[in-house]
Amino acid sequence: MKKGIHPENYRPVVFKDMSNGDMFLTKSTAKTTDTVEFEGETYPVVKVEISSTSHPFYTGKSKLVDTAGRVDRFMSRYGKLKK
Repeated sequence: MKKGIHPENYRPVVFKDMSNGDMFLTKSTAKTTDTVEFEGETYPVVKVEISSTSHPFYTGKSKLVDTAGRVDRFMSRYGKLKK
């Protein structure tokens, strides 16, 4: 690989899927202050809402992931209009 093509802050980072707790290690320049213990080492962690391990397209399961309550708000507003 060519030297000097990556930014200075390009480092190993753990991405954690908050919907199922799955974690994976990759390199990134994402800024974070949190750390996590992963495979015996301490790495910076980036928390994501959904990843390929929980997304219905990749898993083949039709699972509703609603962390912000948007579906509930929609149903409370417009659910009673259903005929």
